[in-house]
Amino acid sequence: MDKGRLEAFSDGVIAIIITIMVLELKVPGGVHGGDLKSLLPLFPVFLSYLLSFVNVGIYWNNHHHTMQAVETVNGTILWANLHLLFWLSLLPFVTAWMGVNNFTQWPVTCYGIVLIMCGCAYTILTFALIRHHGRGSLLAKAIGSDRKGKISVLIYLVAIAVSWLNSTVSFGLYILVACIWFVPDKRIEKQLVGDEPPCTE
Repeated sequence: MDKGRLEAFSDGVIAIIITIMVLELKVPGGVHGGDLKSLLPLFPVFLSYLLSFVNVGIYWNNHHHTMQAVETVNGTILWANLHLLFWLSLLPFVTAWMGVNNFTQWPVTCYGIVLIMCGCAYTILTFALIRHHGRGSLLAKAIGSDRKGKISVLIYLVAIAVSWLNSTVSFGLYILVACIWFVPDKRIEKQLVGDEPPCTE
């Protein structure tokens, strides 16, 4: 099957997810909230939104690169992609919950659970794509051992555990993972522009 509809649908869902998240940034105080001080209560909400925006952006960026490295999709890949979009679609809820509750334990814990499930879902999608295209495919060579992905999941697990002791530290660990992935992942680009050895990242 052609990959075009999968890409278009995914782009549309991700755009809606970002739109829903930004709608949680309510204008403070109506007509009486015209000073900068009135924005202070929104800071946790904005910080949560900023982190989630970056995370969704990272997934969109990597999804785009991944789809450039494949030619076709099958039914398994379609379901794996929907599985990823399901977990991404929960980000607006946990983002808003965490922001309005000033990063308390349970919202921060649930935010981490959603993030780690997004990571697992993306891994399942890449496995499905590699299985469809073969171990010798361009995507398989680009992904390599996926060291960066494994490290990210480990940090998420630590962050979820730490949230029971200090939710602020957990939030900091979520930021750390976003920073690790914020620099664009060049593995697939390198494979697309020429013959590169399999990646070990």
